Amino acid sequence: MTATTEHTVRVPAPRTAAPSAHTRRTARRRRLGAAGVLMAPFFLLLTTVFLIPVGTAASLSFYGDDQPGLGFGPERTVFVGLRSYAAVLTDPTFLGGLGTVALYCLIYIPLMVAGALLLALLLDSGVVRLRAFAQLGLFLPHAVPGIIAALIWLYLYTPGISPVVDLFARADITIDFLGVHTVLPSIVNIALWSNLGYNMVVFYAALQAVPREVIEAAVVDGAGPVRTALQVKTPLVRASIVMVAMFTLIWALQLFTEPMLLSQSSPMINSRFSPSMYIYDAAFTRNNYGLAAAASVVLLLCTIVLSYGVTRFTSRNSTAEEAR
Repeated sequence: MTATTEHTVRVPAPRTAAPSAHTRRTARRRRLGAAGVLMAPFFLLLTTVFLIPVGTAASLSFYGDDQPGLGFGPERTVFVGLRSYAAVLTDPTFLGGLGTVALYCLIYIPLMVAGALLLALLLDSGVVRLRAFAQLGLFLPHAVPGIIAALIWLYLYTPGISPVVDLFARADITIDFLGVHTVLPSIVNIALWSNLGYNMVVFYAALQAVPREVIEAAVVDGAGPVRTALQVKTPLVRASIVMVAMFTLIWALQLFTEPMLLSQSSPMINSRFSPSMYIYDAAFTRNNYGLAAAASVVLLLCTIVLSYGVTRFTSRNSTAEEAR
């Protein structure tokens, strides 16, 4: 009896040749080219609507109109250096406008962020019935242009024609919505009415991305609706809260439309109520474009510094909480 022994012959797998340096460079160039094509529209838009206007304003701020001799000669544009910046930073009306906007931000931003987040949490919790209609109703004011919204509220604030003022008058309550102590809260109210629904949608979209199993685990552990909303959902949408707060800050610093329209009916709002109104007055009323450009650059620098401060503050808090 013959025993047959079978030997398995292993054939080595063919080795794949390593890509050459030329192939790697070609692939890298293709990736960079694709990235360049995708990013080109962004950089084109950034250059067109931001870098060129900022550069033009910065250049214009160093020039001003002057008359040679005793002031009888023709007016000409000359280089004045930092004179316009000195005039802006020593002008009490501009500094007062900065103070007004700072107070506006202290009132408006917390109310906006907290109100929008509260509405989004209510919608996400299912407490609100007819959720789709509630979202639409809250978002609709944002679809109204800012000028139209200001005109609507100007009608509601003006005594003699306002049904709201008449209703309070019947109850022997006198409220001057455009008075010295109420004009700023009245402006805050217009901004909240216009933008609360938009930011609510942003928060609601972020809440929809929260994993449902995390919420279910919190409920199983005994967390009630309020605790789940404040200690589970809110920390998970921190990035959206920071984004909304920063964008709200940027828009608040550019306060213009509401006080400009309300100034037609309230002596408490002058032509330099906010920095943006100061810039408009300098350029189109006093025809001092150098001063307006300098004020614009100062406002831009304030916006950049405050936005950077918000980002750094929130990132430090996030890092400290992660380290715990």
